Amino acid sequence: MNDYYDVTPESPIAEAPPEANSAADWRFRWHEIIFEADTPKGKAFDIGLLVAIVVSVFIVMIQSVEAVNARFENTLNIIEWVITIGFSIEYALRIACVRKPLRYVFSFWGIVDLLSVLPTYVALIFPGSHYLSIVRVLRLIRVFRIFKLHNYIQESRVLLEALRAARPKIVVFLLVVMSLILVMGTTVYVIENFANESSEFTSIPKGIYWAIVTITTVGYGDIAPQTVLGQTIAAVAMILGYAIIIVPSGIFSVEIIAASKAQTNTQVCLTCTKEGHDDDARYCKYCGSKL
Repeated sequence: MNDYYDVTPESPIAEAPPEANSAADWRFRWHEIIFEADTPKGKAFDIGLLVAIVVSVFIVMIQSVEAVNARFENTLNIIEWVITIGFSIEYALRIACVRKPLRYVFSFWGIVDLLSVLPTYVALIFPGSHYLSIVRVLRLIRVFRIFKLHNYIQESRVLLEALRAARPKIVVFLLVVMSLILVMGTTVYVIENFANESSEFTSIPKGIYWAIVTITTVGYGDIAPQTVLGQTIAAVAMILGYAIIIVPSGIFSVEIIAASKAQTNTQVCLTCTKEGHDDDARYCKYCGSKL
């Protein structure tokens, strides 16, 4: 972390050491507190943040109970606004203490942090939308970092890496499944309407709906083929449904095994705010900045 002030083309505050650049020093210290949990101040900040999140989520839930909201509406609104303003200040600080704010703003956690404060402000124009603040519960995932539950952190990172690596294969697989659904739905539509003009399959989209329900083995039963050929296709679709469940599971399992071999830590890059760097890494593997 001491290399934060090294001269790099990407860093607008890297031309001088901390003692010669108070702005850089300020950003560095707040980055340590807000984004890291390795220091006492950083841990205290995150624990306080988690308490505020829990309180806020609880308030949003009990505000939906009419009897409670009618009695304590003003008190609950005041607490909610205090927490929202606090989250807004925290969001602004997160943007201010990174080298490239837009990377944080459009990252997963940046979007979650924004959505955690936006509904309360939107509720001023559209009443009732503040209930969407329940999205703040996603921020509780940070509890793994705060309390040093490294095993949980590592496992969650393995899952994310496996999903990222398996994405091309899963996309191709989904395209194949969608093609099968389209063909089966259209085929059953043609067969059922040829045999019976008053068939429940009144359109191709309805046939596709039936194919999706059947292949996923949900089977609502609101629509079903009546002809022998249509029922045969339905039986094939049901069997395919079980096979389809196995394929993505196998793809994902292979990627999990590959991802679990990598040893990473919780170091947060000061430029792109991403985690998951190797234990011996000196540079960010996502943007190339020095760690």
